[in-house]
Amino acid sequence: MAAEEEEKPVPDSGAIFTFGKSKFADNCPSKFWLKSDKPAYIACGDEHTAVLTASGKLYVFGSNINGQLGIGSGNVITKPTSVKELKSEKIKLAACGRNHTLICTAQGKVYSSGWNSEGQLGLGDTKERSSFQEIAFFSGQYKIKQLSAGSNTSAALTADGKLYMWGENSEGQLGLGNEKNICTPQQIDIGKPISWISCGYYHSAFVTQDGDLYTFGEPENGKLGLPAEKLDKHKKPQRVPGIPGKVKMVACGGGHTVAVTDREVYSFGLGQFGQLGHGTFIFETNTPKVVDALKMHKIRYVTCGENHTAVITDKGLLYTFGDGRHGKLGLGEENFTNQFSPTLCRNFLKFNIQSVACGGCHMLVFAVPRPKESEPIIIDELKENYLSVNGDGERSTTLQRSPSARVRRREKKHSPEQIRDLTRTLPPLNSNLLESSLPIPNRTVPPNLLKVRQVSSESSAHDSAAASKSDEKQSHGLVKSFSADEDTDSISQHSFGGTTDILNMTHAVSMNQGNSTFSPVHKRKVSGILFHILFIY
Repeated sequence: MAAEEEEKPVPDSGAIFTFGKSKFADNCPSKFWLKSDKPAYIACGDEHTAVLTASGKLYVFGSNINGQLGIGSGNVITKPTSVKELKSEKIKLAACGRNHTLICTAQGKVYSSGWNSEGQLGLGDTKERSSFQEIAFFSGQYKIKQLSAGSNTSAALTADGKLYMWGENSEGQLGLGNEKNICTPQQIDIGKPISWISCGYYHSAFVTQDGDLYTFGEPENGKLGLPAEKLDKHKKPQRVPGIPGKVKMVACGGGHTVAVTDREVYSFGLGQFGQLGHGTFIFETNTPKVVDALKMHKIRYVTCGENHTAVITDKGLLYTFGDGRHGKLGLGEENFTNQFSPTLCRNFLKFNIQSVACGGCHMLVFAVPRPKESEPIIIDELKENYLSVNGDGERSTTLQRSPSARVRRREKKHSPEQIRDLTRTLPPLNSNLLESSLPIPNRTVPPNLLKVRQVSSESSAHDSAAASKSDEKQSHGLVKSFSADEDTDSISQHSFGGTTDILNMTHAVSMNQGNSTFSPVHKRKVSGILFHILFIY
């Protein structure tokens, strides 16, 4: 590319930003927005995404190996695609599990699609579906307030506080005791109304209307937050002690749980990647523990991925922590490191965060530009990252971070190269990376589905040279282009189910009239390496 195309500003209606292994722009931050509509809700599964708009349309993209996108069979859909079969319905809610998807219409109808090995589609059987099918149990007779989906579980919460769950119950994650897998919705009744539900991978949690937190499911690693004497009854909902005040909301990840009260944030369970937010040396906690770094903030929303967490403050700021693989924490193109304390996403200081969703290996954020007349964001300089001020008085978007005493001592003992090796979570970038005999783990894909492509040393050297020349030409800019007619990831247009309604996307997915090429705009400065060639799964 001779010259870098000027990037258009995000419209006042906002944009959806993608991070991590989203299938839209893997390992590279990207964004898109709608020409004549506005995002209203986002849901992320293990490797797929659902976006609802204000007008009630449903867009999906990502992995579709089990039909979880509801647009026919296929492997991967890289373009946000409208589900045309539901265009006559106004979609209100969505939830994505590991390989299945739930949606609810404004009329109270609930639909499901995808993997169904444990009855998680709620259709009365265990047959996989590649298009959305209505769950007859609900049939518009309930006003659904919230949907949630776990690994192989599903849940629907009604406006009057009734909770219905179905799917896998091998670990008691449905709260139905020793019942086997349930293929149709069953009510979970503890004698009082429920206000919030969250399904993790193999455990679940809900909040009652009077502010009590209950957990159930897989008991290992403290993810239920229960004392030892209560773990024997882990297949039934148990009240979690040790949280003063009323709980407002809860989020369950792969092996951790985060609860929010009016004053504080509590987390418990596994924290080996930093997903608990308690600091470097706390890898597990069995009981609720306050996230000290968030004490000064009032939290409006929390969500958990498999091994990472994101929170939105009442001021519209986004903090993330946990597993940084694939750049899914949204902290910058080169920041793939784990974060053991909540870290401010500084790239969004000029935006007001509306919503966020975390998946297995990715994160999506919907944000709108802050009005120019709005109050400036001031960060406490003594307790966290702070903003530097330019000489002309303008506030910089670059955060200054004061290193801890432990880091300063380490810097005296090690070279800069050793410091980077100690803090990085990806292997060092060298010419032998693709030829390594060591397996690259993927915690979100079953081992039998992994496929490793052999790369010869000759082609590897050729690719490295090409990448180097490309970097020079693009002045460190990175643009991914694909044709509307090409067979992306071996998926033909026919296998999209005739639902390739992507012409409503603009700028980030914009049409070039000359060659009919769609170009997701995610140009960012990248130092010397193209991230999308690092790994081949």
